[in-house]
Amino acid sequence: MNQESQTKTLMLMKKDIMEIENKLDKLKNHLKELESVAVAYSGGVDSTFLLKIAHEVLGDNVIAVTARSSTYPEREFREAADFVRTSGIRHIVITSEELDIEGFSDNPPNRCYYCKRELLAKTIEVAHSNNIRHVVEGSNVDDTGDYRPGMQAVRELGVKSPLLEAGLGKEEIRILSKKMDLPTWNKPAFACLASRFPYGKKITGDKLRVVDQAEQFLLDLGFRQVRVRHHGDVARIEVSAEERNKFFDTDLMDRIYEKFQQLGFTYTALDLRGYRTGSMNEVVNTALSEKD
Repeated sequence: MNQESQTKTLMLMKKDIMEIENKLDKLKNHLKELESVAVAYSGGVDSTFLLKIAHEVLGDNVIAVTARSSTYPEREFREAADFVRTSGIRHIVITSEELDIEGFSDNPPNRCYYCKRELLAKTIEVAHSNNIRHVVEGSNVDDTGDYRPGMQAVRELGVKSPLLEAGLGKEEIRILSKKMDLPTWNKPAFACLASRFPYGKKITGDKLRVVDQAEQFLLDLGFRQVRVRHHGDVARIEVSAEERNKFFDTDLMDRIYEKFQQLGFTYTALDLRGYRTGSMNEVVNTALSEKD
């Protein structure tokens, strides 16, 4: 790279950094205007970053609200609870059993709407009982590019999405999280366990436990980005693109196959495309495109 190219690259990097910092300032100003917030906190990249900034701006006028349910693995809850405790942020834990919500276990394409509305409605109750003015959640601009029925519940309930309003995307949030030394800056993406089932296939507590155990087994083997999609007697494994070559180890394949058989799967398959966000939405997105 010649001097001129290096200069241009540095100028672009500086411009990008300045743009991200401007978005961060916009986020802080927006939170300051809200005065007090209850953060719907899952422990993921986005909600952790939002909670940290909100606490930095509003101090004790912030509470974190986390829901425990059968769709939320215990490992995720422990990580969320540990972060809040070490950060000195008030944490309120609620119970949100999605399987008790009418229509949820039937797994319709708008399943996330029921879940999100239940969770946010309970978070609003917590906010009111603690004299908190607003509920905020961690959607960002990248969440607008996929089928996200849960966003309807956000709008209906008047919940704020500060990251979205500030124009922050996932990669920018990771960059800022790393700069702030947040432990979640490189945390793999996570979605509730209900997202592992094809739409229209019944979701049960037993199936959720099987998926949780299967994914935990893969994580214990050293995989980082993992999804086990439940297709009846078939388990379809998604891992990150760079981790797919691990499956060339026949001993590893045998271990996974045997474990998944113990969990009740007759067949175990590797998705050749690897992990991608919202793979279960691909059928929905195709149907919507054909309708248009």
